[in-house]
Amino acid sequence: MIRSSAVRIGVAGVGSLGFHHARITRELEGVVAAGVFDSDRARMDTVATELGTPAHSSLESLLDASDAVVVAVPTTAHEEVAVAALDRGLSVMIEKPIAPDLAAADRILAAAARTGAMVQIGHVERFNPALLSARDRLSSVQFIECHRLAPFKERGADVNVVLDLMIHDIDVILSLVTGKPSLVSAVGISVLTSSVDIANARIEFDTGAIANVTASRVSTSTQRKFRVFQKHQYLAIDFGSGDIRLVSRTSNPGNTQPGLDEEKWNLDKGDALAAEVGSFVNSIVTDMPCEVSGDDGVAALELAEAIIADIQQREF
Repeated sequence: MIRSSAVRIGVAGVGSLGFHHARITRELEGVVAAGVFDSDRARMDTVATELGTPAHSSLESLLDASDAVVVAVPTTAHEEVAVAALDRGLSVMIEKPIAPDLAAADRILAAAARTGAMVQIGHVERFNPALLSARDRLSSVQFIECHRLAPFKERGADVNVVLDLMIHDIDVILSLVTGKPSLVSAVGISVLTSSVDIANARIEFDTGAIANVTASRVSTSTQRKFRVFQKHQYLAIDFGSGDIRLVSRTSNPGNTQPGLDEEKWNLDKGDALAAEVGSFVNSIVTDMPCEVSGDDGVAALELAEAIIADIQQREF
């Protein structure tokens, strides 16, 4: 059934990312900002004052005021907040990763199944205009190479770099490659934290496709580059700048040597986070499946756990 009234969306967790979710809920058409909750009262009050949105004294108060909730608390608290909302029949958008482990993720989806509430996972690169513009060119992916490097930030440091950064690319890879992962080989080391801060993984799929993925959160600069190879074609996407480069083999009549055709274009990054929240709202309003489902979140987490396990068995 199509919903006719505005959707009341609350935000649980107002760190740097949660702040932007709270900002977006005030700006999207068809949405009423239900307010924010954070266990850090000082931070919550600051954000609520700056955005002119209600601050709730408890999670229960936020849930009482909401039809749906954005879960932007630390990963280790995703299950607690998401299940509390889902048990009330409230739909949730959970920031990536869906949970710190598969057992917690399964309990989240079980709660959603009990009440029929929706679960969307915040894999924001799926809404990046650069990827969206190139997706219809990617029909038979054979090899992917990607690098996601960033300076260290406390946000996300409650989990290792595979769950913090690499999982962005893991989700995109799984959305592009047909077949299932069949073999994982990975290495990683800790630098600034007690968990892995730099990691590389080689992922083989049962269709023959291969992905080579690198992530670091101790880089001196930021890089978000994604390269895709398929028969007679190479596509490079810079998720940060929005630059896309497509090189394709072309036939030259009368010449035995094939030629190369190169296309370049740039798309402003736009506000992928707003597009993500807007998609979540649209799913609620139209009662249609979420663009990035809970099952997608579990698939990304499952592959991430396989990568982490291989890293751990290689540790010196």
